[in-house]
Amino acid sequence: MDYLQKAYCMNQTVRIYAAITTEMVTHVKDIFNMWPSSIDAFGRLLTISSIMSATYKANETLNIFVKGDGPIGKMTVEAKDCKVRGYVENPGVFLQNNDGSINITKAVGNGEIEIVKDLHLRAPFTSSSELISGDIANDFTYYFAKSEQIPSSVGLGVSIDPETNKILASGGFLIQVMPGCKDEYIEKLENKLKNLKPTTEMIKEGYTPIDIINEITDGDYVLLETKEIKYECNCSKERFKKGLKSLGKIELENILNEDKKVDITCNFCNKSYHFDENELKEIILELN
Repeated sequence: MDYLQKAYCMNQTVRIYAAITTEMVTHVKDIFNMWPSSIDAFGRLLTISSIMSATYKANETLNIFVKGDGPIGKMTVEAKDCKVRGYVENPGVFLQNNDGSINITKAVGNGEIEIVKDLHLRAPFTSSSELISGDIANDFTYYFAKSEQIPSSVGLGVSIDPETNKILASGGFLIQVMPGCKDEYIEKLENKLKNLKPTTEMIKEGYTPIDIINEITDGDYVLLETKEIKYECNCSKERFKKGLKSLGKIELENILNEDKKVDITCNFCNKSYHFDENELKEIILELN
């Protein structure tokens, strides 16, 4: 089971979230048949999206868009209470660095992060920042500082066997400094992060989220909560039926006359839904 844990440290002036997402990223890779650079970048985005959703109330929704000009194209994630779903414009990207490692910075490219928050106020709130590196972790660290004015540090990683395309480990952490944090605490954290093992290396060694928090804080923390992380799509045939109704009677009659059927594939889970001739006729009758 994938999950995250949240803790306070440094006399409750710093909050830390740590997550393991290996199962989720493996699932997404399989349903979309994703290549290494695509799943590396998207896995990191899914991880930080699930962590970010834990910083909001259970009924508040984040829609997160990474709009890069690299071959991956646009990445989209919807996150709510540690449940996420999303898709990548081009899942079939595999770029490598000179040393053979997976290259995601060129795969993502330049562009921006845009986040739309539905906090159940009068209207959704939108914030954004530019992509400064394409490695997702640095980009979101910059986003928090620029758009939310929260000094933060984001660590993300996806470890992939390039020969088998197997996900070996995936996870990440988010550290956020709150008002009143002493400079000495910040300096201590900065020094710790400089020598911290890569997230995926810790996960492959068997670290749990609380082990990662313990590593960052040297044991000086108070655990607040543990939450399961899930990739969950709420699509259904009934939802797509409502979408077909929105096309209107004339457009549906044209589809019925020309194609006799409709096949729809959900962008978020790759599940297909089929509406045959009789079903289309029933939908048209319901519009009368």
